[in-house]
Parts: sequence; structure tokens; C-alpha cells
Amino acid sequence: MEKSYARGETTPGRLSGTIGEALRRAAQRWPDGDALVDVPAGRRWTYSQLRQDVLQLAAGLRRAGLRRGDRVGVWSPNRWEWVLVQFATAEIGVILVTMNPSYRAREVEFVVNQAGMRWVFAAQKFRDADYVGMLADAAASCPGLEHVAVFGTDGFSELSTADHESDADAEGLSADDPINVQYTSGTTGRPKGATLSHDNILNNGFFVGELLGYTPADRVCIRVPFYHCFGMVMGNLACITHGSAMVIPAPSFDPAATMSAVEAESCTSLYGVPTMFIAELALDDFETFDLSSLRTGIMAGSPCPEQIMRHVVSRMHMAQVSICYGMTETSPVSTQTRIDDPVELRVGTVGRVGPHLEIKIVDPGTGDVTDRGAIGELCTRGYSVMLGYWDEPEKTAEVLDADGWMHTGDLAVMDDAGYVQITGRSKDMVIRGGENIYPREVEEFLYTHPDVRDAQVIGVPDDKYGEELMAWIVLRPGASTVTADDIRTFAADKLARQKIPRYVRTIDEFPMTVTGKVRKVELREMAVELLARES
Repeated sequence: MEKSYARGETTPGRLSGTIGEALRRAAQRWPDGDALVDVPAGRRWTYSQLRQDVLQLAAGLRRAGLRRGDRVGVWSPNRWEWVLVQFATAEIGVILVTMNPSYRAREVEFVVNQAGMRWVFAAQKFRDADYVGMLADAAASCPGLEHVAVFGTDGFSELSTADHESDADAEGLSADDPINVQYTSGTTGRPKGATLSHDNILNNGFFVGELLGYTPADRVCIRVPFYHCFGMVMGNLACITHGSAMVIPAPSFDPAATMSAVEAESCTSLYGVPTMFIAELALDDFETFDLSSLRTGIMAGSPCPEQIMRHVVSRMHMAQVSICYGMTETSPVSTQTRIDDPVELRVGTVGRVGPHLEIKIVDPGTGDVTDRGAIGELCTRGYSVMLGYWDEPEKTAEVLDADGWMHTGDLAVMDDAGYVQITGRSKDMVIRGGENIYPREVEEFLYTHPDVRDAQVIGVPDDKYGEELMAWIVLRPGASTVTADDIRTFAADKLARQKIPRYVRTIDEFPMTVTGKVRKVELREMAVELLARES
């Protein structure tokens, strides 16, 4: 039987050079094409203008004393200044450390010190977070932090209007240099800084855009956060390598603002995690928006319910929508559905291996490659794999083996055609009475219930079976409640008995990360506390 191993196509070839060189090429090829549009700020740049402003900011950073290899943080929701900082730091080889907008003081202190940041670019505040105040409070605990440059102030304006003389600052930079550090969520311990090179993220953005068929005619609505690979790589770098426009609909996810931006800017592509698409489709006035310009986009971050995908294709006109799978440590995309794949593959899998990459599925116990159709841990190898965790070689060695394979921790199965289905996180698998249960399978079933809008399934402690299944459910408008008895009746003759959740509870919304992933760790904590009270 064929083994669960696949290698991606080798054409087109990989891009050479740095991110700065890629932006220079874009400005030469498409000088008058739209490069960046910040809808709420009312500002827009052509590629020629964007390149000019990036060079000015890069010159300002150089004159302020920043040099190749220095670490500079950026802590802000999505806005045009973020994009300028991304490209200006890359222009001179300064390593950009992207900071989660939801961080609080303790997390800020940790990442500033762990990465050794000299500077931080920051918004003044966002929602209830006073970024400037928290950075001021953290200053005493961060002795290496020399300066905070605040967006929207004279200080930032002065930096970004410096004269530039030439591209000399970019000389001597290598595509293999580290250029970005992104901290993992830290749900299983303290955050780790995945260190990525120009080559890592520039090529990943390029190939994502290639598989979406991007051209200078495309306009990409990026409503996912820039601090994460989804925004700054799959969004920004996919655009600049194809001459497409980056469109910022709002500082953070706002379903109505996103739909308005798609309509006003005639966006052709829309990014998001499934919960974002669910929220947009649920808008009372959804049908009033003209989304006819859309043709493609990306759904990633977590598996998409089949029914939601079908609505995205039919009601949002995204017939060429693509599913991407990956992780920060792989820049991020390892597998992707193609825009001409049958709908069944685009709703049932995360696609096949990307260009110039390898994937395999291994038995977590033995490390042997599994047969096609057998579940195991997904591993990735190739240009996209991170340089390592910043200043943590031991942690790096835990996930990156001697042969260059990144062990993802995700359980997956590969079919005969090389398409991959993610069956869950190894840590999310529920073992009930010795039987392995994959929550994703149960969740997909629950989505077919007429009163269920969204569902998450977790394992909770049980004296008899070790673990039992519990379903947290978000109801559709107008539905009153869904009980465990309702689910048992609905599941009769459709699900094996051990896969039917013993416990069912409703919730208004799931606890989420900033990138839109459901925090199952928090759901488990809530469940254990709730069941303890009820017993």
C-alpha cells in the first residue's frame, strides 16, 4: 500500500532575494497599481507611493540607530502604519517581532525581554487596552527597551518622513536572514518565538497567491490580524508578489465593516477563519451587500463546517475559495486546496502539499510513515520551516528533527490522491473507555442539526470511562435550546453510541484567540467547573 508521503510541484520556481527586493520589483512592474488601502483611515497608496514611504521610514530607522539584526516590536491592530513598519524593517534587516493585540502587561514584559527588543512601535490604545500606558509600566522590567514609537504622533511622523538617498541600506542582506519573530499562543506553556526568514515568508506568500491565481487585478480584503502569518504573509506578501491590492476593512474584525469594504473597494478575495464567515452570513442585512466582485479567498485557522463553506461559495460568490492549513512555525501554509478542485475536496480536506514542500503522516508512537488512509501526526519539510524558536534551542529540538521535519502535533489522514484531512489536535483527541474519538467528526455531525449554528466538542473527566464527550453549542436565531436528549434522538442510527455527547450546553459565543481560533482549553475549564457545580 502507498505511504502517506507527498512532495509538491516544483514550478514555478522559488523567489530569490529579500522582502525589500520584492517590494522594489513590485514598484517597478506596477508603479500606478493600488498597493494599500486603509478604508477607515481613508488613505491609499500606489506601489510607487508605498515603496517611497517605506524607504523614507527605513531611512528614519537607520538614522535613529537601528541596524541589521536588531529586534523591533509592533503592537497594534491593523492599520496602514503597521504595513509600513513591516516593509521598512525588512528593508534594512531589522527583525520585526509581532505582538498580539490582546497582550497585557505581563505578556508584554515577557516577549520584550525574551526577544531582546530595542524598540516597540505601538498604537496609543485599542478598545480597553492602553498600549502606551502598559509599555510605560513595563519599562522598569525591560532594561533593553530603548524607545516606544507611537502611531499617530509627531514622533512617528518624523521617522517616516526622513529623506532617503539610495538602496544602500539593503546591501549585504541575505534571504536566509531572520526577519520576523512571531510568538505562539502559549496555550500549553509560555509563548515561544518562531523565527522566520525572508525566504520563509516571502516564498510562502508568493505560492499562496499563485495557487489563488492572483494578478494585479486582484484586491484582497485582509480582515485577519497582521500580527499573525495569516495577515502579514498570506495577505501582504501574497499581494506584493503579484501586484494585488491590500485592503484593510477595519482595525479588527467587524463583519459589517468587512462587507462594506468588499463592496466599496470591489474586492476579489476575502480572508478569514470560519467563525468570521459565520458572523458575516448571520448579519441581518447580509443580502443588501453587493459581493459580486468576489471570486476567491482563504478560509483557514480551524476546520470549516461543510454547510458554511457551501454558503460562502453560493451566497458570497467565492466559487474559488481555498482552504489552507499550516502553522506559524511553517510560515504558515503547508497544504492548500486548488481553486479548480471539486467542492467536495474543498469542504472535506485541507488540500494537498504546497509547491517546493514535502509532507508525511507518521505514527506518533513509532515515527514510521503510515499507510494512506491511516491517522497519524502530520509533518512538514522544506523552505517554509522556521529557523527555530528564538533563543530556545531545546524547544526547537522538540518539534524540529535532525532531518528537517517539523512535527505539527496535528492528527491527519492522507487519501490516495494526496489530499489531507485534519482530524484534530493530538492533545484534543478524546479517549473514552480506551476508544479514540476525534471531536471534529462529532462537530461536523452537530452542524447538520437545524438549531445548531456552531459547535465545539471536548473531553471532560469521567470516573467510569476516563473521559466523556461534551458539546458546547451556539444556537441559531429563534432556537430555544438543544439538550443531550435532543442530540441523542437526532443521532439515532447516525453516530456510534460512544460518539454521542453525554453533556450538551449552550453558549452565546466561544472564547476566542485574536486570530479567531476557539480556545478549547478555556472551554474545558468552564466545563469542569460547570459540571462540578451541577453535581
